Amino acid sequence: MQKELTGKVALVTGGSRGIGAATARALADKGADVAVSYAASAEKAEAVVKELTALGVRAAAFKADQAAPAQVRGLIADVVAHFGRLDILVNNAGVLTPGRLDDPSVDPDALARQYAVNIGGVTTAMRAAVPVMADGGRIIIVGSCVASRAAFPGLADYVATKAAVAGYAKGAAHDLGPRGITVNVVQPGPTATDMSPDSGDFAAVLKANTALGRFASPEDIAAGIAFLAGPGAAYITGTALAIDGGFAA
Repeated sequence: MQKELTGKVALVTGGSRGIGAATARALADKGADVAVSYAASAEKAEAVVKELTALGVRAAAFKADQAAPAQVRGLIADVVAHFGRLDILVNNAGVLTPGRLDDPSVDPDALARQYAVNIGGVTTAMRAAVPVMADGGRIIIVGSCVASRAAFPGLADYVATKAAVAGYAKGAAHDLGPRGITVNVVQPGPTATDMSPDSGDFAAVLKANTALGRFASPEDIAAGIAFLAGPGAAYITGTALAIDGGFAA
């Protein structure tokens, strides 16, 4: 039986680990050829590529800093040159720089980079992808549950970036609707990755703030992304899907 994404080409930014790597595997398992981008983890990215090719699809890794607009535009061009098309864009790459507004020790350059990656990287990739994306394409942005519930101090700037892309998706959905291109956001709750381990005192607090009392796995989030990338989500656009274990409930 033909898999539902056979013949499609997907790009997952920040696809060398965590949610990005799980998403790359989920899309490949549905038959898509997959490109992953990375900023620094070349070995991890190539390991993901090896996993994907073992699933019988084409795969490749490309280095690009999502904070650098020229590199993001080059990434889109390289993916299309390599695979011949682009159907699915998953804007997954992101950084978290915590810092209270009343903390003078917070690095302003790190905060600026957070905005550049989490907002600029998303919007630049979308603007570069739209002219080359096939009609009926899919754009999925990985946001965060804190966009709708900033439950802890020190997250104001991070929350601002995730709320911004959720709003951007709503506007983009109207712009791209006539071409059948959908634009959606997934908003993960606490998710067990190397950047967010599900152990320790703060992890216990996070778990207690979910209805299910646990962290998500990267595969939990990837399943939602893969659904939005598929034909069954053709009439879903401009929305945010919370995959948060009841964090916002």
